[in-house]
Amino acid sequence: MAFTWTKDLETGNALIDNEHKQLIKAADELVVACSQGKGRQEVGKAVEFLSNYTKTHFSHEEELQVKYKYTEYALHRNWHQGFLKEFENVAARLKEDGPTISLVAEVNTKVSQLITHIKTMDSKLAQFIQSSSK
Repeated sequence: MAFTWTKDLETGNALIDNEHKQLIKAADELVVACSQGKGRQEVGKAVEFLSNYTKTHFSHEEELQVKYKYTEYALHRNWHQGFLKEFENVAARLKEDGPTISLVAEVNTKVSQLITHIKTMDSKLAQFIQSSSK
């Protein structure tokens, strides 16, 4: 399954949307690598990117939530923290076990969870910010 940027992923916030586009691009590169039989070779690069990406991106989102006094900040932040912990476990397993097919599949699952998060929680946040800015 390819990951592509679609209109329903837009939040209307340029910083957040640009970061989300980077995520989609990296995820799609992993999918392409998998389709070429290179998933195991590329999963390390994907995990490194996603580790750095999520920490930075989640920080940016949370700064916006605080700035606009987002009413669901605690829920959103808890999701971020849970995701980061789960992803750290994936990264640790990569270091321990090396790039296995099951790990590649798990990374793809985590990316899917991030995309669902964008479509649901991030979209809701964007609507809140837009209505607060008026």
